[in-house]
This record gives sequence, C-alpha cells and structure tokens, in this order.
Amino acid sequence: MTPPPVFISSAALPTLLSHKSLIDHLQFSLPTFTSTTQSHLRHAHQTSPSTSLLLMPSWSLSPSLPYIGVKLVTYHPNNSTQNLPGVHASYVLFNSITGQTLATMDATELTVYRTACISALASNFLSRQDSETLLMIGAGTLAPHLIKAHLTVRPNLKKVIVWNRTADKAKRVIEKLLSEGGFEGVSFESNGCLEEVVELGDIVSCATNSETPLVKGEKLKEGAHLDLVGSFKHSMRECDDEALKRGKVFVDNEAALVEAGELVGAFERGVITRDEIAGNLLELIKGEKNGRTTAEEITVFKSVGSAVVDLLTAQLAYETYMKSC
Repeated sequence: MTPPPVFISSAALPTLLSHKSLIDHLQFSLPTFTSTTQSHLRHAHQTSPSTSLLLMPSWSLSPSLPYIGVKLVTYHPNNSTQNLPGVHASYVLFNSITGQTLATMDATELTVYRTACISALASNFLSRQDSETLLMIGAGTLAPHLIKAHLTVRPNLKKVIVWNRTADKAKRVIEKLLSEGGFEGVSFESNGCLEEVVELGDIVSCATNSETPLVKGEKLKEGAHLDLVGSFKHSMRECDDEALKRGKVFVDNEAALVEAGELVGAFERGVITRDEIAGNLLELIKGEKNGRTTAEEITVFKSVGSAVVDLLTAQLAYETYMKSC
C-alpha cells in the first residue's frame, strides 16, 4: 500500500536536507539515474509583461527511482518592492508505478537548496582548492545557501564578501548567517565598489535578476572561478562577453545553451561558439571532461536548473522524511 500523501513545508526541508548531504546525493545520483530519467525543457509562460509561470516535469524509468515529479514556479521580480521573494514554487511527487501522489513540498526552499548545491558541486571540480575569498553578488533568497554550499566544498575559504545594489540587503544576509553560527575562521564584509571586489574573488558567485552585466571579465583575477546562477532568459546577463572569452566555460545541462542570456548573446555576437563550451556537470562528475587543469586558468559555470535535479532533490527530501516517521 502506498502511504497517504504528505506535505513537506519550507520549515521542514532544512531538517531533511543539508548542503553536504544533497551535494553528495547529486554527485552519486546524477551519473546513476540521468540516462533513465526523462524531462523536457521548462515550459515558460508569460503571465504579465514582467511575470512568468514555469513548469518543470521529470520522470524516471528506473525501478530504483520510482518517481514522477513536477515543479510549478511563479516568477515575480518586482516582489522585492513588497519585501517578498521573487520566486514561489510547489513540487508534486508521484509514484511512477501507480501514479499515486506521494508528496507536495515547498519548492521555493527545495529550489534554493538544489541550485546552491549544483553550483558547489561544479565548484568542487572548477575552483582552486586553495581558494580563500568568496564574492557573493546578490543578496536574495539564494545568497545564504550559495555561501554555505561553497563553504561546504571549499572549507579553506577565509573571507566572504557580499555585494548588492542595495547595501542594507547585503548587510542583512551577513547578519542572518552570523546569527546562525558555524562560520569560525571566516570573516564577512559587504559592498564596496563592485569592480574592485570582483578583483578579490577566488570564487565569484552571482545570483541576480540583472539584465546588464555586473562582472567585467577584465577584472577577474587569474585563477578565479565564476559561478553564474541568475539568468534564465535571453534578456538577462550577469557577466560581459570578456568573462566568457577569458574563461573555460561549463554548463549544468544543455538547456543553458538556449536559455542563458550570457551564452545566447555571446553565440549571436560570435564571441564564442557552442563548440567552445568545455562540457557539462555530468561530464565533470563522470571524469569525461577535465575541469580545472592549471592554477592560473579562469573557469566559468553557468546553471539554469533542470527537472532531473529537482526530482533527485525531492527524492532525497521525501525518502528522508519517510525514514523519520
């Protein structure tokens, strides 16, 4: 008998997922299940000139992963004026054998966990092991998760700089993190001149809605790793063309090549070609592509998210929940 459907709230998810447990789970599960899991490019529907509804379905053909999942996302970027998150989401998990509903969960929290952990997993292959300074550009819901996830794979980080157009928001991110504790040996700073702090970053992580490039490639230091999270539309750009020209570019999956504004625009302008993309995350995990090969090279990772990663994250949350019952 399939148990009755459960609801996993945003408050419950942090008790079921840690950044380390999810990074480890994705590193194991992506090579194991990607070939037997199917999904389509996200369905994106414009619900007003500035808002969107996104649908991301995925289903497994493997009896070891007997799930179907759908994430439903609303994107309202102007919510910041009301002190609300710009993204809200729900995830529905079904049994792929019987079709029965297993769980509904808060996918806003689920998404920030999976997004941050994908960035950190890529950083494990692409950033320098001796990285000491993390620059976090953006102070939204994702920022604390990205900081924690990057610190999970790069525990030698000694300084975190948070930059945001609104300086008070950057300060609030730092205050929230420090109130939670667990950052012994790490110093925190906020804002300053963006071009100057970019020059300091061994890892530069961006999670913004920007439609104008924030990171100037000429300012990236030798050996830096650039993590681009924010853009998922052609109009959105977090870095300029020079950053892509200087960097060895990897993506989380092939959707980034047709969705990410930085890449689509660079292809159209002839700055780089698709053939110059060095590989994707799965190829890095499986050892089919080399990540960082020298201490001096600049690496770039562009993620747009995938329904497969959502399904694997929901799997871990659901199975952990059921074990705890």
